[in-house]
Amino acid sequence: MNTKDPKIINISIVGSGPGDPELLTVKALKRIQNADIILHDNLISEEILNLASAKAQKIYVGRKFGDIEDSMTRQDAIHDLFLEYAQQDKKIVRLKSGDSFIFGRVAEEIRFLTQQNIAFEVIPGITAGMAAANSQHIPLTERNKTNSVLFCTGHTATYDFEQLDALANMLKTGTTLIMYMGYKNLKEVITVFKRIATDETLYISAVSKVSQADETIFTGTLDEIEQKLELETIPMPVVFIVGKYAFPIDANLTKI
Repeated sequence: MNTKDPKIINISIVGSGPGDPELLTVKALKRIQNADIILHDNLISEEILNLASAKAQKIYVGRKFGDIEDSMTRQDAIHDLFLEYAQQDKKIVRLKSGDSFIFGRVAEEIRFLTQQNIAFEVIPGITAGMAAANSQHIPLTERNKTNSVLFCTGHTATYDFEQLDALANMLKTGTTLIMYMGYKNLKEVITVFKRIATDETLYISAVSKVSQADETIFTGTLDEIEQKLELETIPMPVVFIVGKYAFPIDANLTKI
């Protein structure tokens, strides 16, 4: 199977970025505009969905927080749709938010397509953490300050002690942490970091609705963010950037 040959590709797995259609890659835009079927996730913006042609059938296959449907049942349904429309020689776009390989469960779909001998391609997208950092002028790496970036989810708070200890030490030595799906467990995450990184001042920037017109940022130390969360609710979706220098370079903060 030659998944590099566009003549035989049945399915395009497309990263749609954080929501702004101008942040799509050129290839992603072409696939969306030429699709017969679009299987899309929850956080795909209306502006991006509206780029599809009038003939395209848009099918929601996403999952929201609080949904009661079992994740495996939902994934099996997506696989069934792959088979159904690939057998009809439809041009299928599997549209995922951000980048498909950043917490997008794309591995399960690729394994299934490979097992079924269905040709596919994967088109990268801008993940929300990268978009947030660029939009808000937060350097994820900087010479002599931040030397690495780590992507994780809010389940960070449930890591075992050795993992948490290693993570805290990475933060202290210059790693920037990008955390997705962390709002629910944020207070627990903050508590853990404060306990382990006691000798360091760590900042959190919470960026809400990345790339949208009403994008908002909440920035402060671990203690300050805790206080802000008690006073305000951060509009979802939100991505968190954590580290010694995890704040906009033009912010009026004491530690620059």
